[in-house]
Amino acid sequence: MSSVGQTIADLRRTVAELHGELTRYGLVMWTAGNVSARVPGEDLMVIKPSGVSYDELTAATIVVTDLHGELVEGDMSPSSDTAAHGYVYRHMPEVGGVVHTHSPYATAWAARGEPIPCVLTMMADEFGGGIPVGPFAMIGDDSIGRGIVETLRDSRSPAVLMRNHGPFTVGPDARSAVKAAVMLEDVARTVHIAHQLGKPGDIDQDDVDRLHARYQNVYGQA
Repeated sequence: MSSVGQTIADLRRTVAELHGELTRYGLVMWTAGNVSARVPGEDLMVIKPSGVSYDELTAATIVVTDLHGELVEGDMSPSSDTAAHGYVYRHMPEVGGVVHTHSPYATAWAARGEPIPCVLTMMADEFGGGIPVGPFAMIGDDSIGRGIVETLRDSRSPAVLMRNHGPFTVGPDARSAVKAAVMLEDVARTVHIAHQLGKPGDIDQDDVDRLHARYQNVYGQA
């Protein structure tokens, strides 16, 4: 097997396994949602097939497409969000993974068309501020991808709430994008609860900047 072939095989296995994190954290229902990963150095990505149950996903069922959504390898049709993922990869070269979920609290904010304000230090750490809202877009072509790119281009956030649809997250790899999706749902739930108790106060921008820089550059193991 060539080095590219081995990389694709490894990514198909990784992406299949990462879908299990979406069900583990309650971010998806039935067959909704998807994870994809860019194939480094190639105009290719691996992504969940359309309408396949999460407990049926294996490395063999994950499909390979080009960055315009054309099937390259696999026996099933790719996700209905494939064009959106491909648009993100074509226009955000720093992105190596994209995730879409219908996680309840984040999707509720998307249904309201309301950004999630930065009222938690964890939001400053993980997202560099509040979670922005992207435009309404139809499913099936690259309209959603355009909305994601336009919204995140001027934001530090790896997450966007697509209006009346749900959250998309990005990262340098698929695992990072899944982590962002998990953390997004956690803060969406907490901020929702805070709003039920009163109006939470925003964190000052200077403090947000310092928290984000610390978390991105100091937190964790060297």
